[in-house]
Amino acid sequence: MTKVILTINAGSSSIKFSLWEISDPHDLRELWRGEIEKIGIAPRLLAHRSDGMRIVDRDLGQAASDLTHEQLLPRVFESLPPAPIRLFAIAHRVVHGGDKFQEAVRIEPHTLTEIEAFTPLAPLHQPHNLAGIRACARLRPDVPQVASFDTAFHHTMLPAARRLGLPREFEAQGVRRYGFHGISYEYIARRLRELDPELAAGRTIVGHLGNGASLCAMLGGRSIDTTMSFTPLDGLLMGTRPGTLDPGVVTYLMRTHRLSADEIEQLLYHRSGLLGVSDISSDMRALLASDDRRAREAVELFVFRAAREAAALVGSLGGLDGLVFTAGIGEHAPAIRAGICARLGWLGLEVDEDANETGAQSIATAASRVRSYVVPTDEERMLAEHALALLDAG
Repeated sequence: MTKVILTINAGSSSIKFSLWEISDPHDLRELWRGEIEKIGIAPRLLAHRSDGMRIVDRDLGQAASDLTHEQLLPRVFESLPPAPIRLFAIAHRVVHGGDKFQEAVRIEPHTLTEIEAFTPLAPLHQPHNLAGIRACARLRPDVPQVASFDTAFHHTMLPAARRLGLPREFEAQGVRRYGFHGISYEYIARRLRELDPELAAGRTIVGHLGNGASLCAMLGGRSIDTTMSFTPLDGLLMGTRPGTLDPGVVTYLMRTHRLSADEIEQLLYHRSGLLGVSDISSDMRALLASDDRRAREAVELFVFRAAREAAALVGSLGGLDGLVFTAGIGEHAPAIRAGICARLGWLGLEVDEDANETGAQSIATAASRVRSYVVPTDEERMLAEHALALLDAG
């Protein structure tokens, strides 16, 4: 019987999952990958084998549009391959681990309570992460579960990069900069050691550019600074989030427009960013394809803010040896990569236009003083590897 690890990545509108065979006590082979997308709108279940062959593509029906993440999770188990398998572990991505969790942990009742305490710091994501954990505990109570945290990779940040300019009493209560997308950054740091060991040992900025977007400054493969902060709202312009925002804007909206805390939260998490600026879409693909002036302005702002934040991280690093793009926009939008690199040309970064347009791995010219790569991320593999290392399949 094949021993496998199931990974669950429950986002705000999707549940991504993958299945990994433990091919020997210390190695993994991907078998299966899928997603329930458009949760809350028109849920659809998609799954394919590791060779790309589509196995499931099913509209879950109008009735499923009212179902929660927890209610939809049984569909994931129903979609798993029919071959005899034994679930060794279920590995979950959890967005916020605060100061408490600096590495993957086995989920027990007390750890679940501690994870739940960080919900106010990531209200868009943490409840869905917890829903996935609870559903799996109900569906497979005999299978151990492991949580990996997006904040964990950033525990090596410089002390000054962790602090906010608030009274110390708030820092003592955990009000500080944490950083996110750490599971993705951990994977990219490891891939860089294989791809370009010299760069991996140097000063690199990695851009995880997707619907949620951030940059991470790595020195020798360790995070020393990043753009996301106390919550995943800070830093870059995102699909529906504004990124860095003058706090005075919030107090102004509360006083002048009488917005409540809940309304402010709705505005900042769901109505801002690319969607708010363009008034068209949060999807970069739609904006790049549009001739509408508002779409162009949203794209321009995304590029401007990404380059400006990258320049700030160059200061944290004391220079720059490489720039790496990953995630949906970073991997698939050459126009965005070209725009960001053009604004960083003063660093000696030169992009090979043909390489960038054709999706090559290395997109800098031979003369460029800064190297640049496009490296697909694989958070699911990292989740499975954390679970395997923690539980020891031997």
